[in-house]
Order: sequence, then structure tokens, then C-alpha cells
Amino acid sequence: MHSLGKAWLVIAAAVVAALHVGKLPPALPALQADLGLTLVQSGFLLSMVQMAGMLTAIVVGSLSDRLGLRRAMIAGMLTLTLASAIGSRVHDAGALMVLRALEGMGFLWVALPAPALLRQLVPPDRMARLLGVWSAYTPLGTALALLAGPLFIPWAGWPVWWDLFAAISAVMVLWLYRALPPDSPSGSSVVGLGLAATLSRPGPWLVASMFCVYSAQWLAMMGFLPSIYAEAGISGALLGVLTAVAAAANILGNVASGRLVHAGCGAHWLLWSGYAAMALGSAIAFSSATEGWPWLRYAGVLLFSSVGGLVPATLFSLAVRLAPSQQQIATSVGWVQQWSAMGQFFGPPLVAWVAVQSGGWQWTHGVTGSLCALGAVLAWVTSRHLAHGPGR
Repeated sequence: MHSLGKAWLVIAAAVVAALHVGKLPPALPALQADLGLTLVQSGFLLSMVQMAGMLTAIVVGSLSDRLGLRRAMIAGMLTLTLASAIGSRVHDAGALMVLRALEGMGFLWVALPAPALLRQLVPPDRMARLLGVWSAYTPLGTALALLAGPLFIPWAGWPVWWDLFAAISAVMVLWLYRALPPDSPSGSSVVGLGLAATLSRPGPWLVASMFCVYSAQWLAMMGFLPSIYAEAGISGALLGVLTAVAAAANILGNVASGRLVHAGCGAHWLLWSGYAAMALGSAIAFSSATEGWPWLRYAGVLLFSSVGGLVPATLFSLAVRLAPSQQQIATSVGWVQQWSAMGQFFGPPLVAWVAVQSGGWQWTHGVTGSLCALGAVLAWVTSRHLAHGPGR
């Protein structure tokens, strides 16, 4: 397999890992019926896959730099395979949450080495555009799961749904093992030095903070869409299509961001545009003023997801740019992923708690709007840092 084909395999592996994140939302109604989950428990089950990332992502990224990118990715895919296979055989909410945390660890081992692997496999003039495509792995994997889940789960049940993704991951383990080149010796002698070099620079902190406020609202919005639509009486194929299209719309912004960054568009303009669209889209989707306009509300969801997709691709590009050196790319991406996971961990339970307190979803846009405002301020600070700082 040529280098570009191997790069696309790395992207495909990230999409498969994201399938495990996206497999839960369409299964929530079945899990609630089977295990008696409350709405807040469902929120924690949605975010539990981010527990490993919230606690250990930067360490995993640094270990990936040190121990080998190929080995880390294969180990992560194997972890996803085993956790999903075991999860299909448990019927206890606590055990399922633990296994979701383990899947989160596997997700990290697959996702964090990817930017550094892409940098090894493709020429620099193609890196920004390919990184834009790679950064769409989460919405693509989520969209595929959301589309298939409402059709598959009523027919076969959620345990078989878990087994399906275990099988897909097992195939990917073998493919990665055969196709990716062996790891080269690491240029970093001590893991702690990579951590210290990353955490001593303001750039990775700014990028990580902006990803946190983005991911908190995106997972909350996409994660609860099936439940929101089910409460409105929408089910089956239409439910799957609506939620999948909403998640897939995020890919448009990701890919567009990669092209715009390659063309020289300023990162702060892309970030401001993304956060503004998310704030406006959420207001349209959840404001009481649009209660009698379901398709207008859905247009707000599409605006939130599609133009909001400018944010993650731009931030991944900044994470690579602001890494202390090429040897710390996975470490820097790990720090960004750790804060992203933190946002995804607290976002769904926060939105669920606000919904319970207010008796509906109408104040969701208050949460997302506040997060977007914070993200816009951080983007301005980052632009000042890039203009007057050392570029790190």
C-alpha cells in the first residue's frame, strides 16, 4: 500500500474508533427500557466514554510518541474490540459504564497517534487538507452509527449492536498490523520531558480550552437528539436519518476548514464563525419562540453542526502548529483531547440537569451560548498570542 493509501487507512481507523462513541445514542431508548436508566444516568453513560480521555489523554499521547505510533493505534483498536465484545454480555449499568470508560481509553490510543502518523506519511503541502478530512472522523463515525442504529437495534437488540462493532474493530486490528510501516525509534528520551515541554507553552493550553467548550455542547446536542426526537413521537428510519444528517453536517465544516487553512485564512476568523453559528443554531433549535416550527428548529441544528465544524479542524491544525516539536505532536494532541474529553464528560449531564430543572429542553441554548461566548474570547486571546508570541 502506498503512503497516501496508508494515510487513508489511518483516517479509516479513527472513524471506526468513533463508531464506538456514536453507537450509544441510538441505543439509549433500548438501554433505558432494559436497565431502567434515568435521564441524568443516560447523560453520564454518554459521557463515560470520555473518562479515560479526561484523566489520561496527555499521558497516552506522550506514551504514543515514546512507544510507537503504530503499536499504540493497534493496541487501541484491540482494546475497543474486547471492551465492546464484553459489553454486549453485561446487563448492569455500572459494569457498562466501566466498559465505556475502557472504550474511551482504546479510542485515545487510536486517535492520538493519527496526526503524527499522517505527518510521516504525506508531504507537507497536503497536510492541512488531509488533517481537515481526518478531523471529521468523529462526526462521520457518529453519523454512521446514528443512521444504522434506529434500524438495527429494534431488529437485533443492543447486545448484537455492540458485537457488530467488536467485529469491525477486530478486522481493523489485522489491517493496521499488515499495512502500517514498523515504528521508528522515538526521538524523545523521556516521556516526562515531552509533557513538560507541552505544558510549559501557552499555545496547547489555549487550543485545549477552546476544544473543551466546543466538545461539551456538540456531544450534548448530538447525544440527546434521538431522545428528544423520540419524545416528539419520531422513531424508526426517520429518527435515524434526521440524527445522522445532523451529525454528518459537521463534516462539511471540518473539510472546509482544512481547505481554508491551506488557503491562508486566519484561524481566529474560522473559530469566531464556528462559535457564532453554534450559538445562533442552538438558539433557533431550542428557543420557545420556534416551538411551533419543527423544521426551522431542525435547520438550527444543521447550522449548529455544519458551520460549527469549522472549529475542531481549525483547532487540530493549531495543535500541530503549536506543538513544541515534531516529537511532541501526539503529546500536544493528547492535551487537546484531554480537554475535549473533559467537555464531553460534563456537557451531556449539564444539559440534562438544566432540562430536568426547567422541565424541558428550552434552556439548552443558554448553556451552549455561554460556552460559545467563552470560546470566542479564547480565540481572540489565541490570535493575539500568534501575532505577538513566538508561534508556540
